[in-house]
Amino acid sequence: MRFPILALLIMAAPLSAAARPAEDNAGLVAFADAFDRAQLAKDGPALERMVADDLVFIDGSGTRQGKKEFIQGWTTPGDSFEPIVLHDRTIVMLGPDAGVVGAETTLRGVAGGDAFVSHFRFADTFRRTGGRWQAAHIQVTRMP
Repeated sequence: MRFPILALLIMAAPLSAAARPAEDNAGLVAFADAFDRAQLAKDGPALERMVADDLVFIDGSGTRQGKKEFIQGWTTPGDSFEPIVLHDRTIVMLGPDAGVVGAETTLRGVAGGDAFVSHFRFADTFRRTGGRWQAAHIQVTRMP
């Protein structure tokens, strides 16, 4: 009698464990989508919450910056951004509390009074601390 119950418990454990990554993945993707929307909307207060204080931001020129510069780049008065389309999106869960979301996109808008077009690939690394996701590392690679 004990064996069938034990066998059922062993077989059920992988099913419940397998469901967890899908939930983590969905939560991370939802956060990444909200993070992209906050950037394009120039939502400074949302970005303050969504970006870790110790953010490492590597911009398209390879320069290392931090949270302040990242948020300033998205919230400069007078700048505006068009909606984007993500191509070749990747999601890599690094565990239950960390993951990388990346894609290729073309950003268009106005910066400093001049129209611009920037084609790039990005990798946003997020970590969950205290039950809340934040951007911890952002890498941008310009593309021709």
